[in-house]
Amino acid sequence: MEYPNRICKRCLLKEVDAEYFESLSIYINSIDEDLKVGNVTYKERLDICQECDKLVDGMCSGCGCYVELRGIMKKNKCPYDKWL
Repeated sequence: MEYPNRICKRCLLKEVDAEYFESLSIYINSIDEDLKVGNVTYKERLDICQECDKLVDGMCSGCGCYVELRGIMKKNKCPYDKWL
């Protein structure tokens, strides 16, 4: 059975739209390393987002951000204070 307009909950953008994620990934890679969190923190943040009910199609429905982009930046915080 197909679900053509099915909303993907708990999926990151890389799992929803690989082509768009590639563009986002290129952008993330171009960000100065001093502005980004480390790989461990980034993975922890994304793991928390994947457990959150606000994640829809790779976006936080609370703030409207792509969580992969929001999660990489040191200055950013979860709008619901779920990140450690």
